Amino acid sequence: MKPDWDKLMDDFKDSPTALVADVDCTAAGQPLCEKYEVRGYPSIKYGDVGDMKDYQGGRSFEDLKKFAEENLGPTCGPGENIDLCDAETKAKMEAYLRMSVAKLEGKVRKAQKDFEVEVPIMKKVFAHLSEAEGKSDL
Repeated sequence: MKPDWDKLMDDFKDSPTALVADVDCTAAGQPLCEKYEVRGYPSIKYGDVGDMKDYQGGRSFEDLKKFAEENLGPTCGPGENIDLCDAETKAKMEAYLRMSVAKLEGKVRKAQKDFEVEVPIMKKVFAHLSEAEGKSDL
């Protein structure tokens, strides 16, 4: 995979909007790898710095290049890229941008709690109701 990755880095070296790079997680890059939870090698991460995702696609040069051309570059986000957002997302971002950091942190904590605590409970109740509904049809 290394020769294909090196070729991809060369293809994107002058891109003003996309970065293709490699990091040695055993040396100076170790803190970066820890930050982005790199667990195995080689690992490919992509996306916004605040929301890195694991690449799950093919590892040939053709696969990597196709993915990079279709997925790397500016994405919807606050600041200079807000116009890349759809209307609904743009409106939400603008509302969040008007909040204080403390208020936004509180909203994030609540959303995380809803996801971690409430969603599993809802799923259990949904399964129970679905099962009960199925029994009443018998």
